Amino acid sequence: MPQLDNKTFVIVGGTTGLGLSAARAFVAAGAKVVVVGRNSENVEAATASLGQAGRGLAGDATQPHTAVEAIDLAKREFGGFDGMYHVAGGSGRQMGDGPLLEITDEGWAQTIELNLTSAFHSNRAALQAFDALGQAGTILNMTSVLGLSPSPKHFATHAYAAAKAAAEKLAAAEMTTKRNTAPRCTTNTASARARLKLGMEGSTKLSDGTPFPAIFIYELPIEFNVLLWNTKSKDEDCAL
Repeated sequence: MPQLDNKTFVIVGGTTGLGLSAARAFVAAGAKVVVVGRNSENVEAATASLGQAGRGLAGDATQPHTAVEAIDLAKREFGGFDGMYHVAGGSGRQMGDGPLLEITDEGWAQTIELNLTSAFHSNRAALQAFDALGQAGTILNMTSVLGLSPSPKHFATHAYAAAKAAAEKLAAAEMTTKRNTAPRCTTNTASARARLKLGMEGSTKLSDGTPFPAIFIYELPIEFNVLLWNTKSKDEDCAL
């Protein structure tokens, strides 16, 4: 497992599931973490499970001040800020997402806000913090294989797919920006990489017998998230 001693990370969407498993892995590797979630009870439970190396913040990732406050908390409590892991997001199906001809205006707007606007706020806040600190840092965005490979039979949620694809392009564009404090890496398609690394191991099946990759099951091995964080992209060295 990579060693993350003297590193401090903010995990937006880090109080349950993938985000919390990442937080636990980072702490086990020596890092300090600030986890962010909307539900105050989940924030309290997650923070308690992380011990002295963890702090929590209750906030909505779709609001621009939330990521800023989380980074400020990391600097105040742990003396620095080295990376942002944006996990927050989710399906917009119940809000009106679906195939393009069926998406409602509300479904489109809320799904984009939840999955793309939230990532924009986290990424911008992290970059502004790196610039202010005069240092490089790491940003990892949890995106989706649906942004690269449509699944019309089981996941015809086109606003969600568009949001995840756009989040990747936003990060790719940022990687071309030259600055003294440019982040080491701005994105990894976590779900796509997970399919490549895990194959169909640990998969279950849908009602019609179609294999269902383990990546879509929220509780993954703790080490999985740290492995993703330390993965090299095509263009950037993400090693911490």
